[in-house]
Amino acid sequence: MNMPFDTARLHDCRDAFTGMLEELAASNGNIVAVCNDSVGSSKLGGFREKFPGRLINVGIAEQNMVGVGAGLANGGKIPFVCAAAPFLTGRALEQIKADVAYSQTNVKLVGISSGMAYGELGPTHHSIEDFAWVRALPNVPVIAPADRIETAAAVKWAAEHDGGCYLRLSRVGVPDLLPEGHVFELGKADTLREGEDVTIVANGVLTHRAMIAAALLEQRGISARVVNMACVRPIDEDAILKAARETGAIVTCEEHTTFGGLGSAVAEVVVDRHPVPMARLGVPGVFAHTASANALLDDFGMSPEAIADSVSQLLKRKG
Repeated sequence: MNMPFDTARLHDCRDAFTGMLEELAASNGNIVAVCNDSVGSSKLGGFREKFPGRLINVGIAEQNMVGVGAGLANGGKIPFVCAAAPFLTGRALEQIKADVAYSQTNVKLVGISSGMAYGELGPTHHSIEDFAWVRALPNVPVIAPADRIETAAAVKWAAEHDGGCYLRLSRVGVPDLLPEGHVFELGKADTLREGEDVTIVANGVLTHRAMIAAALLEQRGISARVVNMACVRPIDEDAILKAARETGAIVTCEEHTTFGGLGSAVAEVVVDRHPVPMARLGVPGVFAHTASANALLDDFGMSPEAIADSVSQLLKRKG
């Protein structure tokens, strides 16, 4: 089975994040980093060495961390506020709502090790509700890049964007999918593979699994389009409507609960504007158990083979 990407070369998107952040900070003295005793897990060690006066470590105090970020933004700085995604979005949600969204401050929230990336640390460390929590807030775009190239492009966009945002980054290795030099556009999806029978919409670590599933479906005589929907809010309604009209069926895949995330956002567009059969793959409204990150995705029916099987089942409804 030939794939348009190298499945053997996997990259940690955190490296792309910090690499781009250091590059941008070298030419922009207003860029600072704020973290919650997470220099190691956020991979900010290099940033600290290069810019020791521009890294603020508040300790394990996420609510304070977001407030410090907002204060820095009000002082003209461009803060990248970095923490493990479950604690940044869960523990500090009120501060994100009041100090970033409502106040419209220029704070870049970076959720590290998102989804089920912490695997063996269990439900307390899984971040499978963050799309839903942050997506409900105005003024905070929600972005889950698919690979290192899109991550670097999204960080560059975030630094130039006048306003808050939430970047959701995993620690699980993924292959390159986007071309070198890719330019991130807010609210713009990327069609990675054309298809006529069904569209698979995914983001983050699920995108390359969707691509493998599409290749498996081709062997079954099914032509599957794959859309990388990095922006959960604002979502690319045009891409969704195009998929609904041209392929007549949509399957979404996300490292998130099936309530309130990518699948829900796509379904809102579909049901309002062009209803077609849909299937939403994700964690089905339960706490995810303890296992490796990749095993958890498999356990919840998001191995490439299981995604392909779900597509096949959906097409029986399509007729």
